[in-house]
Amino acid sequence: MIERLFIPSFETQTGYTIDLTVTYQLFGPPLGTAPIVLVIHALTGNSSVTGPQGWWNTLIGTDQTIDTNNYTIIAIDIPGNGHDRNSENLIIEYKEFHNRDIAIIQLKILEKLRITSLYAAIGSSLGGQILWELAALAPGLIEHLIPIATDWKATDWVIAQCSIQDQILHNSAQPIHDARMHAMTFYRTAASFTAKFNRSVHPEKGIYNVKSWLLHHGERLEERFELSTYKLMNHLLGSASITEGRAEIHELLKTIKSTVHLVGIDSDGLFYPDAIQDTHELLKSAGVTSYYHEIHSIHGHDAFLIEYEQLSKILKTIFKNKIQDENSKIWGKIAG
Repeated sequence: MIERLFIPSFETQTGYTIDLTVTYQLFGPPLGTAPIVLVIHALTGNSSVTGPQGWWNTLIGTDQTIDTNNYTIIAIDIPGNGHDRNSENLIIEYKEFHNRDIAIIQLKILEKLRITSLYAAIGSSLGGQILWELAALAPGLIEHLIPIATDWKATDWVIAQCSIQDQILHNSAQPIHDARMHAMTFYRTAASFTAKFNRSVHPEKGIYNVKSWLLHHGERLEERFELSTYKLMNHLLGSASITEGRAEIHELLKTIKSTVHLVGIDSDGLFYPDAIQDTHELLKSAGVTSYYHEIHSIHGHDAFLIEYEQLSKILKTIFKNKIQDENSKIWGKIAG
């Protein structure tokens, strides 16, 4: 069930002020009765991480790796993502927002819900970039920090792809449709396309199946995304850097108190695994407990949604069943 919280006169890092209604969802045991896991969604995701419309049902849910019998899940929508279908909540001045603003908003929601600690926080791609900002803003909040297929900054390659996306979104006659078609080419790989389509032709349309598939993805996103939403999400993805206006990265990482579990994908053509491994080495040199794991796949960036067995195996050591102790401990919530 989608819940709403109103944040009046929110001021972004650029000085822009806006009234926000932020939506979120809770899954599993009631707050205060189990360890809490925050899930931050990716570019086309939302707070429906599990359940009938859940986009991560292979990982989160009853008897899944992140088991909703044992963990309370909170997922907060990035404002402007359109999940609540309320046009009033769309963000037109999208360049006034950055990932730090989104992380601050998430902290405000956690504060309103009286959540003072998280057993884990997990985010992939754009969600993981926001997760890094959250870790920098509240170093002691998260016990286990799990950024997947992402990094603390947008590399030149990510910036380049997002710049092309922005040009399509501003200049195409079908901006959402065409930008999504382009995006699918760097979310996947040439090997993934060959394995899936192998130059096959659609029997009814008479076109290559790869073209039919790309057109389908463009149409689907066009049906459920507003143009301002796509512009905002793409802008956030391409402008990320937790060092902006702060100390250099090594000094900043020293402040993080979490155990960090980095997950790369060996074929990722957007967030290259080499850059994530570099972050792993930076974390270790900064004295942070860090682990690097790698998903092996031909499917590129989207492998975090496809190779669920590998991802589940990586995460199982973190999400062992935690039983509420005899003292009825208040998990992640202010008592009283």
